[in-house]
Amino acid sequence: MSQRGRVFVAEAVGTAILVLGGPGTAIFAGGSVGTLGVALAFGLSLLVAVYLIGAISGCHINPAVTLGMWFTKRTTTADVPWYLGGQVVGAAVASGLIWAIVRTGENAAAVGTRSDLFSGASNGYGSHSPAGYDLGAVMIAEVVFTAVLVLVVLGVTRSSVPAGFAAIPIGLTLALVHLISIPIDNTSVNPARSLATAIFAKGFAFEQLWVFIVFPAIGGLIGALGWQVLAGEKLSLSWPKRRGARRSKKAPAKKAPAKKARRR
Repeated sequence: MSQRGRVFVAEAVGTAILVLGGPGTAIFAGGSVGTLGVALAFGLSLLVAVYLIGAISGCHINPAVTLGMWFTKRTTTADVPWYLGGQVVGAAVASGLIWAIVRTGENAAAVGTRSDLFSGASNGYGSHSPAGYDLGAVMIAEVVFTAVLVLVVLGVTRSSVPAGFAAIPIGLTLALVHLISIPIDNTSVNPARSLATAIFAKGFAFEQLWVFIVFPAIGGLIGALGWQVLAGEKLSLSWPKRRGARRSKKAPAKKAPAKKARRR
Protein backbone atom coordinates (compact mmCIF):
# COMPACT_ATOMS: atom_id res chain seq x y z
CA MET A 1 0.00 0.00 0.00
CA SER A 2 1.26 3.48 -0.85
CA GLN A 3 1.95 6.02 1.86
CA ARG A 4 -1.08 8.07 0.82
CA GLY A 5 -3.23 4.94 0.92
CA ARG A 6 -2.00 4.26 4.45
CA VAL A 7 -2.85 7.85 5.40
CA PHE A 8 -6.38 7.42 4.01
CA VAL A 9 -6.98 4.20 5.93
CA ALA A 10 -5.39 5.53 9.14
CA GLU A 11 -7.52 8.69 9.06
CA ALA A 12 -10.65 6.63 8.42
CA VAL A 13 -9.89 4.34 11.36
CA GLY A 14 -9.01 7.23 13.67
CA THR A 15 -12.11 9.24 12.76
CA ALA A 16 -14.28 6.16 13.27
CA ILE A 17 -12.83 5.73 16.77
CA LEU A 18 -13.59 9.37 17.57
CA VAL A 19 -17.18 9.11 16.33
CA LEU A 20 -17.85 5.80 18.07
CA GLY A 21 -16.38 7.12 21.30
CA GLY A 22 -17.79 10.66 21.27
CA PRO A 23 -21.24 10.76 19.63
CA GLY A 24 -21.58 7.06 20.49
CA THR A 25 -21.34 7.90 24.18
CA ALA A 26 -23.78 10.78 23.74
CA ILE A 27 -26.31 8.50 22.03
CA PHE A 28 -26.00 5.38 24.20
CA ALA A 29 -24.98 6.77 27.60
CA GLY A 30 -25.50 10.53 27.52
CA GLY A 31 -28.35 10.37 29.99
CA SER A 32 -26.26 8.53 32.58
CA VAL A 33 -22.79 10.08 32.18
CA GLY A 34 -23.89 13.66 31.48
CA THR A 35 -21.83 16.47 29.94
CA LEU A 36 -18.68 15.52 31.87
CA GLY A 37 -18.82 11.92 30.68
CA VAL A 38 -19.41 12.85 27.04
CA ALA A 39 -16.57 15.39 27.14
CA LEU A 40 -14.18 12.82 28.59
CA ALA A 41 -15.30 10.28 25.99
CA PHE A 42 -14.32 12.65 23.18
CA GLY A 43 -10.98 13.41 24.80
CA LEU A 44 -10.14 9.77 25.52
CA SER A 45 -11.15 8.72 22.01
CA LEU A 46 -8.78 11.27 20.49
CA LEU A 47 -5.99 10.30 22.89
CA VAL A 48 -6.34 6.62 21.94
CA ALA A 49 -6.45 7.43 18.22
CA VAL A 50 -3.29 9.56 18.42
CA TYR A 51 -1.35 6.71 20.01
CA LEU A 52 -2.75 4.28 17.43
CA ILE A 53 -2.22 6.11 14.13
CA GLY A 54 -0.11 9.13 15.03
CA ALA A 55 3.03 7.55 13.57
CA ILE A 56 1.23 6.82 10.28
CA SER A 57 -0.73 9.96 9.42
CA GLY A 58 -0.19 12.31 12.34
CA CYS A 59 -3.79 11.57 13.44
CA HIS A 60 -5.55 14.68 12.17
CA ILE A 61 -9.01 12.98 12.10
CA ASN A 62 -10.44 16.48 11.75
CA PRO A 63 -10.62 18.61 8.57
CA ALA A 64 -9.91 21.74 10.63
CA VAL A 65 -6.67 20.23 11.92
CA THR A 66 -5.72 19.19 8.38
CA LEU A 67 -6.26 22.78 7.23
CA GLY A 68 -4.06 24.03 10.05
CA MET A 69 -1.34 21.52 9.16
CA TRP A 70 -1.57 22.53 5.51
CA PHE A 71 -1.42 26.23 6.32
CA THR A 72 1.75 25.74 8.34
CA LYS A 73 3.22 23.59 5.56
CA ARG A 74 3.35 20.43 7.67
CA THR A 75 1.00 18.73 5.19
CA THR A 76 1.37 19.04 1.44
CA THR A 77 -1.46 20.18 -0.81
CA ALA A 78 -1.34 16.85 -2.65
CA ASP A 79 -1.94 14.94 0.61
CA VAL A 80 -4.91 17.02 1.80
CA PRO A 81 -7.58 15.13 -0.25
CA TRP A 82 -6.38 11.82 1.19
CA TYR A 83 -6.76 13.15 4.73
CA LEU A 84 -10.19 14.66 4.10
CA GLY A 85 -11.42 11.59 2.21
CA GLY A 86 -10.37 9.26 5.01
CA GLN A 87 -12.03 11.45 7.61
CA VAL A 88 -15.35 11.58 5.77
CA VAL A 89 -15.38 7.83 5.10
CA GLY A 90 -14.46 7.01 8.71
CA ALA A 91 -17.18 9.31 10.05
CA ALA A 92 -19.83 7.78 7.77
CA VAL A 93 -18.84 4.19 8.60
CA ALA A 94 -18.88 4.83 12.35
CA SER A 95 -22.25 6.56 12.08
CA GLY A 96 -23.58 3.54 10.21
CA LEU A 97 -22.31 1.21 12.94
CA ILE A 98 -24.03 3.27 15.64
CA TRP A 99 -27.23 3.24 13.59
CA ALA A 100 -27.01 -0.54 13.23
CA ILE A 101 -26.62 -0.98 16.99
CA VAL A 102 -29.59 1.29 17.67
CA ARG A 103 -31.61 -0.45 14.95
CA THR A 104 -31.21 -3.87 16.51
CA GLY A 105 -31.68 -2.77 20.12
CA GLU A 106 -34.75 -2.27 22.25
CA ASN A 107 -33.73 1.16 23.52
CA ALA A 108 -35.06 3.00 20.49
CA ALA A 109 -38.66 2.30 21.45
CA ALA A 110 -38.13 3.57 24.98
CA VAL A 111 -36.02 6.64 24.28
CA GLY A 112 -37.40 7.71 20.92
CA THR A 113 -36.91 7.15 17.25
CA ARG A 114 -33.46 6.58 15.78
CA SER A 115 -33.50 10.05 14.27
CA ASP A 116 -34.25 11.49 17.73
CA LEU A 117 -31.18 9.79 19.16
CA PHE A 118 -28.90 11.09 16.40
CA SER A 119 -30.51 14.53 16.56
CA GLY A 120 -29.75 14.73 20.26
CA ALA A 121 -26.05 14.22 19.48
CA SER A 122 -26.01 16.56 16.48
CA ASN A 123 -24.77 20.12 16.39
CA GLY A 124 -27.25 22.96 16.07
CA TYR A 125 -28.18 26.51 16.93
CA GLY A 126 -31.38 28.30 17.89
CA SER A 127 -34.04 25.81 18.93
CA HIS A 128 -31.58 22.98 18.25
CA SER A 129 -28.95 24.33 20.65
CA PRO A 130 -29.00 22.53 24.03
CA ALA A 131 -29.26 25.88 25.81
CA GLY A 132 -30.93 27.89 23.03
CA TYR A 133 -27.87 29.81 21.78
CA ASP A 134 -28.37 31.63 18.49
CA LEU A 135 -26.29 31.53 15.33
CA GLY A 136 -23.95 34.37 16.31
CA ALA A 137 -22.93 32.70 19.56
CA VAL A 138 -22.35 29.38 17.80
CA MET A 139 -20.22 31.01 15.10
CA ILE A 140 -17.99 32.64 17.71
CA ALA A 141 -17.74 29.45 19.78
CA GLU A 142 -16.77 27.27 16.84
CA VAL A 143 -14.10 29.67 15.61
CA VAL A 144 -12.60 30.26 19.06
CA PHE A 145 -12.57 26.67 20.33
CA THR A 146 -11.38 25.19 17.05
CA ALA A 147 -8.56 27.75 17.01
CA VAL A 148 -7.61 26.72 20.56
CA LEU A 149 -7.59 23.03 19.59
CA VAL A 150 -5.48 23.58 16.48
CA LEU A 151 -3.11 25.89 18.35
CA VAL A 152 -2.49 23.18 20.96
CA VAL A 153 -2.07 20.48 18.31
CA LEU A 154 0.55 22.52 16.47
CA GLY A 155 2.31 23.46 19.68
CA VAL A 156 2.68 19.98 21.15
CA THR A 157 3.63 18.32 17.86
CA ARG A 158 6.64 20.55 17.21
CA SER A 159 9.96 18.78 16.88
CA SER A 160 11.26 19.89 20.30
CA VAL A 161 8.46 18.11 22.22
CA PRO A 162 9.40 14.64 23.57
CA ALA A 163 8.04 11.79 21.46
CA GLY A 164 4.88 10.13 22.78
CA PHE A 165 3.78 13.17 24.78
CA ALA A 166 1.44 14.93 22.34
CA ALA A 167 -1.59 12.65 22.75
CA ILE A 168 -2.18 13.64 26.37
CA PRO A 169 -2.53 17.44 26.02
CA ILE A 170 -4.40 17.07 22.73
CA GLY A 171 -6.96 14.71 24.29
CA LEU A 172 -7.32 16.89 27.38
CA THR A 173 -7.82 19.97 25.22
CA LEU A 174 -10.65 18.32 23.28
CA ALA A 175 -12.27 17.26 26.56
CA LEU A 176 -11.97 20.82 27.92
CA VAL A 177 -13.45 22.32 24.77
CA HIS A 178 -16.43 19.98 25.06
CA LEU A 179 -16.96 20.78 28.73
CA ILE A 180 -17.22 24.46 27.80
CA SER A 181 -19.24 24.32 24.62
CA ILE A 182 -21.56 21.30 24.75
CA PRO A 183 -24.33 23.55 26.16
CA ILE A 184 -23.80 25.99 23.29
CA ASP A 185 -24.12 23.71 20.24
CA ASN A 186 -23.14 20.17 21.33
CA THR A 187 -19.58 21.06 20.28
CA SER A 188 -18.35 20.46 16.79
CA VAL A 189 -14.80 21.85 16.25
CA ASN A 190 -14.68 19.03 13.70
CA PRO A 191 -16.76 18.98 10.49
CA ALA A 192 -16.34 15.20 10.14
CA ARG A 193 -17.90 14.67 13.58
CA SER A 194 -20.81 16.95 12.66
CA LEU A 195 -21.40 15.11 9.40
CA ALA A 196 -21.43 11.75 11.19
CA THR A 197 -24.46 12.47 13.36
CA ALA A 198 -26.25 14.55 10.70
CA ILE A 199 -26.49 11.52 8.39
CA PHE A 200 -29.20 9.84 10.49
CA ALA A 201 -30.58 12.87 12.34
CA LYS A 202 -33.61 14.97 11.50
CA GLY A 203 -33.52 17.46 8.64
CA PHE A 204 -32.28 20.41 10.68
CA ALA A 205 -28.87 18.76 11.14
CA PHE A 206 -28.11 18.90 7.42
CA GLU A 207 -29.70 22.33 7.05
CA GLN A 208 -27.38 23.74 9.72
CA LEU A 209 -24.36 21.59 8.85
CA TRP A 210 -22.73 24.40 6.83
CA VAL A 211 -22.13 26.31 10.08
CA PHE A 212 -20.12 23.40 11.47
CA ILE A 213 -18.06 23.14 8.31
CA VAL A 214 -17.31 26.80 7.63
CA PHE A 215 -16.56 28.12 11.12
CA PRO A 216 -14.39 25.25 12.37
CA ALA A 217 -12.41 25.66 9.13
CA ILE A 218 -11.98 29.38 9.83
CA GLY A 219 -10.97 28.58 13.41
CA GLY A 220 -8.42 26.05 12.18
CA LEU A 221 -6.77 28.63 9.93
CA ILE A 222 -6.79 31.25 12.71
CA GLY A 223 -5.21 28.75 15.11
CA ALA A 224 -2.51 27.96 12.54
CA LEU A 225 -1.80 31.63 11.96
CA GLY A 226 -1.69 32.21 15.71
CA TRP A 227 0.89 29.45 16.10
CA GLN A 228 3.08 30.93 13.38
CA VAL A 229 3.01 34.31 15.12
CA LEU A 230 3.61 32.78 18.55
CA ALA A 231 6.45 30.54 17.40
CA GLY A 232 8.05 33.16 15.19
CA GLU A 233 7.63 31.05 12.05
CA LYS A 234 7.48 32.59 8.59
CA LEU A 235 3.88 33.58 7.92
CA SER A 236 2.06 31.68 5.17
CA LEU A 237 0.37 34.80 3.82
CA SER A 238 2.66 35.90 0.97
CA TRP A 239 1.91 34.79 -2.57
CA PRO A 240 4.73 33.19 -4.53
CA LYS A 241 6.27 35.35 -7.23
CA ARG A 242 5.18 34.59 -10.77
CA ARG A 243 7.69 33.15 -13.11
CA GLY A 244 8.98 35.58 -15.68
CA ALA A 245 7.87 38.57 -13.62
CA ARG A 246 9.83 41.73 -14.27
CA ARG A 247 12.41 42.64 -11.78
CA SER A 248 11.80 45.88 -10.00
CA LYS A 249 15.44 46.64 -9.61
CA LYS A 250 16.94 48.84 -12.30
CA ALA A 251 19.75 47.43 -14.37
CA PRO A 252 23.10 48.90 -13.39
CA ALA A 253 24.15 51.79 -15.60
CA LYS A 254 26.94 51.11 -18.04
CA LYS A 255 30.21 52.72 -17.15
CA ALA A 256 31.44 55.30 -19.61
CA PRO A 257 34.76 54.36 -21.22
CA ALA A 258 37.69 56.02 -19.54
CA LYS A 259 39.07 58.96 -21.51
CA LYS A 260 42.61 58.66 -22.70
CA ALA A 261 45.00 61.16 -21.18
CA ARG A 262 46.20 63.81 -23.61
CA ARG A 263 49.85 63.99 -24.41
CA ARG A 264 51.48 67.25 -23.62
